[in-house]
Amino acid sequence: MKRMNPRWKSPPMWPSGVGSRQPCPRESAMRRAAISGNIPALPPHHVPSGRSVRVFICANPDDTEAERNALKEHVYPKLRDFCRENYGIEFQVVDLYWGVDPEEWDSPELQRLRMKLLEECLKTSVGPCFVGLVGEKYGSIRVPGEVESAEFEMILDAAMEAGLDTHILDEWYCRDENSVPPAYYLKPKAQMLKNYQNSMESSSAAKTKNDKAWRKVSEDIKRIFRTAVLQLQEKGTMQSTLAKKFLCSALEDELDFALGKQTPAFLRKCVCYIRKISNFDRFAKLPEMARYMDIVVSGDRIMRNQEAYERLLKVRDEFIPTVVAASNLRVYSSVTHCDMKLGYSQEVESHYVEGLCKQFYEDMVDIIQATVQQNFDTETDPLYDEILQHLSLCKAYAALYEYKAEFLDYVQEYLLPSKGSRMGPLVVHGGPCTGKTLLLAEVAKQAYAWLQKEMGPETDPVVIVRFIGSSQSSTDLRTLLQSICEQIAINYRCLIHFLPNKIQEMRELLVNLLGESSFHRPLVIILDALEQLSDADEARKLWWLPIHLPRTVRIVVSTLPNKHGILQKLRHAIHDDDYYVELTQRDRKVCSQTLKQQLLGVKRKVTSGQQIYVNEALAKCTLPMFVNLIYREVVHWRSHKDVDEKSLCSTVHESIEQLFYSVENKLGQRFVFRALGYITMAKAGLTEIELEDILSLDNIVLGDVVVASYLKNPLRISCDLVARLKEELEGYLVERQVRNVTLMVWANRHLHLIAQKLYLGNEEDVHQMHSLLAEYFLGAWSGGRKKIFTYDNNHFTSQNISHHKNPHQQSHEKTSSDKYSYDRQTPEQPWVFQCNLLEPDIFFVNHRKMTELVFHLTRSGRTDDLMFGVIMNFSWLYTMIKIGQFEKALNDIDLAYSYTQEKELKFLSTTLRSIKVKVLKNPASLSAELQQRLLPVVTSLPKLRHLLLECDKDGPKYCSIVPLHSSMDVTYSPERLPLCSSYMQIVEILPTLAPNIVLVALEDGSVSTWDVETRQLLRQIDTARSVVLGIRLTSDEKYLVVATTKNTLLIYDNHKSCLLSEVEIKGSKHGGITGGVAFINGFTLSTHHALAWLEASKDVNVIDLLYGWPLYQFHCWYEVTCVQCSPDGMYAFCGQYLNTASIFHLGNGDKLATITSEFSGGFVKSILVLDTLNQMVMIDNEGSLSVWNTKEITNPRLMEDYDCRGDDSEVVSIELSEDQRSILLCKARSIEVLDTKVWKMVEKFKAKRSERFVAAVLSKNGQSIVASMEKTSSIFVWRRDSGQCMASLIEISGAIVKLIKSVHHNLLLSVASSGVLSVWDIDIITAMSNIDKTGKKIQTLQLSGREDYVFTMDGSEAVHKWNFSTGFIETVFKHEGIVENCVLTSSGDLMVTSDDKCSQYIWQTSSGENIFRINGQRISQLLITHNDQFVVSLCEQNASRVWRLATGHKVCNILVTLQNALVTTANTFLVGTSKNKLLAVSLWSGSVSKKFVCDDGITIVNFKLIPDCPDCVVFITSTETVFIWSVADEAVCRRVQLPANFLKNLEDFQISPNGKQGIVSKGDENINVLDLHSGKLRLVHAAGIIWRQKLSRDGRYLVYICFRNCDEDDDAGVVSNLIVMRLADGKSIGTCSLYKTPTFLSLSQRALNIIIGFEDGSIGTYTVVDRVDAALKIKIATSNSRQIVNNASQKVRPKCGSYSFKTVADCIWRESTEVFSRDSPINVSDSGEGESTTPTKKAELLQ
Repeated sequence: MKRMNPRWKSPPMWPSGVGSRQPCPRESAMRRAAISGNIPALPPHHVPSGRSVRVFICANPDDTEAERNALKEHVYPKLRDFCRENYGIEFQVVDLYWGVDPEEWDSPELQRLRMKLLEECLKTSVGPCFVGLVGEKYGSIRVPGEVESAEFEMILDAAMEAGLDTHILDEWYCRDENSVPPAYYLKPKAQMLKNYQNSMESSSAAKTKNDKAWRKVSEDIKRIFRTAVLQLQEKGTMQSTLAKKFLCSALEDELDFALGKQTPAFLRKCVCYIRKISNFDRFAKLPEMARYMDIVVSGDRIMRNQEAYERLLKVRDEFIPTVVAASNLRVYSSVTHCDMKLGYSQEVESHYVEGLCKQFYEDMVDIIQATVQQNFDTETDPLYDEILQHLSLCKAYAALYEYKAEFLDYVQEYLLPSKGSRMGPLVVHGGPCTGKTLLLAEVAKQAYAWLQKEMGPETDPVVIVRFIGSSQSSTDLRTLLQSICEQIAINYRCLIHFLPNKIQEMRELLVNLLGESSFHRPLVIILDALEQLSDADEARKLWWLPIHLPRTVRIVVSTLPNKHGILQKLRHAIHDDDYYVELTQRDRKVCSQTLKQQLLGVKRKVTSGQQIYVNEALAKCTLPMFVNLIYREVVHWRSHKDVDEKSLCSTVHESIEQLFYSVENKLGQRFVFRALGYITMAKAGLTEIELEDILSLDNIVLGDVVVASYLKNPLRISCDLVARLKEELEGYLVERQVRNVTLMVWANRHLHLIAQKLYLGNEEDVHQMHSLLAEYFLGAWSGGRKKIFTYDNNHFTSQNISHHKNPHQQSHEKTSSDKYSYDRQTPEQPWVFQCNLLEPDIFFVNHRKMTELVFHLTRSGRTDDLMFGVIMNFSWLYTMIKIGQFEKALNDIDLAYSYTQEKELKFLSTTLRSIKVKVLKNPASLSAELQQRLLPVVTSLPKLRHLLLECDKDGPKYCSIVPLHSSMDVTYSPERLPLCSSYMQIVEILPTLAPNIVLVALEDGSVSTWDVETRQLLRQIDTARSVVLGIRLTSDEKYLVVATTKNTLLIYDNHKSCLLSEVEIKGSKHGGITGGVAFINGFTLSTHHALAWLEASKDVNVIDLLYGWPLYQFHCWYEVTCVQCSPDGMYAFCGQYLNTASIFHLGNGDKLATITSEFSGGFVKSILVLDTLNQMVMIDNEGSLSVWNTKEITNPRLMEDYDCRGDDSEVVSIELSEDQRSILLCKARSIEVLDTKVWKMVEKFKAKRSERFVAAVLSKNGQSIVASMEKTSSIFVWRRDSGQCMASLIEISGAIVKLIKSVHHNLLLSVASSGVLSVWDIDIITAMSNIDKTGKKIQTLQLSGREDYVFTMDGSEAVHKWNFSTGFIETVFKHEGIVENCVLTSSGDLMVTSDDKCSQYIWQTSSGENIFRINGQRISQLLITHNDQFVVSLCEQNASRVWRLATGHKVCNILVTLQNALVTTANTFLVGTSKNKLLAVSLWSGSVSKKFVCDDGITIVNFKLIPDCPDCVVFITSTETVFIWSVADEAVCRRVQLPANFLKNLEDFQISPNGKQGIVSKGDENINVLDLHSGKLRLVHAAGIIWRQKLSRDGRYLVYICFRNCDEDDDAGVVSNLIVMRLADGKSIGTCSLYKTPTFLSLSQRALNIIIGFEDGSIGTYTVVDRVDAALKIKIATSNSRQIVNNASQKVRPKCGSYSFKTVADCIWRESTEVFSRDSPINVSDSGEGESTTPTKKAELLQ
């Protein structure tokens, strides 16, 4: 580690943790305060990151119902999406009337909550915060909830004086002496109205009755208050400010509170919409209009309430305009005209509502854009986010600190700097709930001020606080120390060169950084809850905690006294008792006094009678948390409440439970159950709006809380519920900021544990809740998708309707479910919120989804969603890499694999590890890297298809190269398990139904069950010291049978590893080995039986597995060599010497038949039963086969004999393919494959002279053979169709001695000589053989005009035709000699080739037929004219010729020798160089028509034709001059001089189609772009040394391959890079690594497809999808391996056709003549030229 030099201070620098950009001025002061721990300087209501837009809706509930419903349904979700996408923050609307029973609208409780939330919105919203909807209704005055006794009695007297009947006030109001001063409060409805509580559940009739009663009561109360207060106001007894409280409506109160006395800057965040209705008074008599205006009834007349109207005008037309005049408040006023008959009809209203919705959306967006700042700080800066998380908790905890005790003074004294010697850390310890965290939070909050006060205002202390265990980073010692070091370094402006890897060095760094503090900048570090540290790095031993501190450093830590022995370790390190503060139970009197003060703080007290019981409770416990819980209980006591000893609990635990029960009683049991359950089970807590969303998805909660009349879209819980829950649990549910969001979490672990016990006890509920959270974070019900709801109070009924309906169910079911389906308005949950689609790398990460989703998917067992919704999701992978969470992504994949055991996940994990370095350096290349590796294996691992399609969809946003066909060799290493020191000790290995579990029998008598992946021994059986001969499992794996040398079979229960029975195997009485002991020769199992036989025995013992006793013996003619049971367990086939077999019935022991093969010399090595074909195959030791028809089991018929004698090698292994169509015979010297349909050998592979095969198996589809050789440590894969060895995989553990195939999982087990077992996935191995290769390096490559086929030459006698879409070789064209030239007609139907044996060939590419052959001259270059009419054959020795493709007849001879010739686009000239000349030769006459001659000594280096200018040629001469030469005019049009020595290493030269740009590469790291008009040269730096470059047909893109710089040796296996550059801006738009040496690069003419030939004879195809192109991915979807991907079944490889040349030439060229063997041999289709000499033949080729 480079030590930081304390003396050297660099300029301020934000190291890796803190932001790559300087903070913006508005936030920089706040940021500085946060980083230095100056908590008082942070904004009062939130630390900078806890940001959301919260808008309060102020309105009369009844006359704005239509507006509020429309906004709720259509506008709020859009605004929420807008805020999330553009700012990464939440948008929440507080409309407390929505979803609430209209009868509750004027309840005092709701009005109080409204005012509280209004204040919160005004203080905490970062954007718009208030919207007023004002109509024609003023609203009624409110029923007072609580009135001070003096005021109440004054009002009561005035009412009596006015002659009003006041008994209703006496009945409904009650005096409360516990209020300070005493007050009268309104009794609860529940207490006063009969049946009120029951009516909530019972019939609607009772509810209607109660509603009516309450309406009458409330009207009477309002009338009395109004009359009395007006009278008092008139007399002057009551001041108008006080009277206003009783006389104004909620609307006026809220408008006045929000808009009055505010600054103009604040009012910019508010909006008012005023709706006036002209001539409205005359419609007062219409009953429906009562909703929209205040009315009074006098007698039989209904008219407008003038008093209310005047108050409305005062607010609407006086107060609001006054505010507007003084500020920028937005006010929209509209006048609506009524319908003449219907008044303010529904139609008129909906027209107004529509306009309002549009305006509302625009205004909100406008205000948000003006006031909210895009804050990427916490996105780009994990340290800043970590600091803010702890500061937000610190503020929350400090707010709960009530006890100004001597402990605080003690800590304050410790913090003040001493002039004396060094200090030690201060340890605060105490039991649970003693207030350690609150004390430390208060210390952290005050420390800054204390130090400034003591040492002067210019002091700038640094306070670092960490609540260990509250975040992931603070739990792990390494990340905890790292974040503390980084925070110190920023504050003291130190430069950390790099963070150390070793934890000991991290501690050294911390100690060094502590030395940076000074008296000017003292340092305080506060660490709460040391016991919460994880035990990694031995953190709990506290070796890392600095014990001797510099004079200006203080460290305060807290811990529980007896957890992990932490306090004991501290006492061992710090001996001085002055450094310990023990928090104990407080003095009862002090607690009582504190409680009294707390109550007075909220104007409450308790009566002396109640105080007795409070004192009793405090006598039992005085823990701070207990005192707080008592306070929470007694603050609600009324003076007349009967209290006894049971009213208060005696422990913290009971009190918390009591608190939860009281909340359940107030808010409803199910609601609280689920709400607190969700908060408790969430991994990091939930935000308020998330909780609202989730509860709205929970049908159980909705069934309980939704008012029946509100069953409409959107279906959600009312937002007052969550607000009331938060209020009830204030101080216990605290808020903490994490990454721009404010999460609700439990204030301490005690609360969490009790909530878990109470609300997460039922497993079924918990599973269901995790599932619902997973659905929420998956976005399953977002975007308007409706979820079913049945209104039923039965607890689980609503959940029983499946969320995932079968789409094929009958339509009537669908309609009925639609009827009960509602939109719950949950938001979309992408992995990132994209601010700008054109800049995909500017985004806000959806951290909530990142944190919670995997957690809930695994807890709810939703493995499919985990696999396809997360792991196989490109966007998730890309985001994880982009935000530096690559290791976490790998851990999540491994976690998913442990749940699902899907081998695709294992392969993906290995793949990602192999490209780690590459994608961390360049995350954009992720899609191309993944596609290259996954395409070859997708047929074998079909579930990867999902990820490939995701890469297609999202990959081109970041990387424009999309691999279409990948020929990359799959890198693969098997799972390895060392079993013993040598393979000699291994008796047998059995694969099982579980892919990772194997059974191993060793010589020492042990039979072990191993998990290969984890290398764990799961079970072991010891067979009582007898040597094991073999083991077998029944097909259901119920029984394990072990044969021993004691001639017994041991039958075990496989799962319990217990011995069930032991059976002795007896030989035949009349046979056997004379003198010696005969061991068990072999045994086999059927479903219910074991069959065993001894050496040289003619009898087979049959044992019943269930009861473990011998049933009978099968007597055979000769010595038994093998036994095979039929798959149904009915018959046993016993193979014997002299190639004889007997068939027995297993059920009754009868012998059914005996058969003998005509090859009677050897013995039966193996018997195969082909049950699908009713056939049985006997294979002898020499590999000869006899096939028998067993349809008539008692009389089998010989069908086929296959003689294999004479080959002196023994049969090593035999395998029947899965489809029973092939039999693989592996002999020591050869491998043979037989087709069971025709019983013929279809393939034979011979070993070299010295080599011998160990074993061979077939792949799943039977297309490949996997084998191993003696004394080699490789596994070889051969393709059956071509016989090519496609791959050889090295087994690093040593030579392979045994191969075993697991049929269940297509796995291959290999045992090495060193005793190591390796498990290979045959699917992945055979995927390697899916890649076609010619075996030699590709030298040239031609693409057909239709771009469907690729033709390659590789220096062999063949031209290969590849299918562009699939990447398979379809046809091989064989020539007599080595192919030197190859050209295609534009349609690709005909191909002309030439070889080194002086022959030219014309091939029909579709049929493979060689239709014409010309002998006689060796060709140096072949060309076809653009109209496909003529071929130019250039020779170096003889005359070159132009000949007609249609007939083979010569058009003319060309006598000059031309190099690198090209045909002009008009098909008139052949242009080529000859020494220092550029010649244009006429294709009609063969004579030189035009020429350009260079001066002596000057040569032409390179030339190109310009596609868009048929007559122009661009060439470069050795004098470094570029000429543009017109062939027609034989004149130089333009000349450009290049810099000196420019052409020293000219490698390539390209011209854009319009001839404006030239691209010159010189084999270095630069691309030279030459403007041919101005002569300017632009240098563009490439990513490495350029090997080849190609310009796209449209001249917009440059595609090049560059070799990597030697110093970059970190990417395993990368040979070179393929890069696409957009020439317009010089930007690299795609990079893709190549892992093989490229030998040829070609671009297609139409779509920008790239084809690369490689050294091993394979090709790779890629396409370029520039995201600025709209026609995006049509070509990907219709291309190649995507067709493999799109087929559910395995892709069937087409049979590769091989076509040979004509042996006899059709034409022989002499010096200047040609001799035909027949007339007009060829036909060619016309490509657009009107003129043709052989019109009669044209149509024939098209047939």
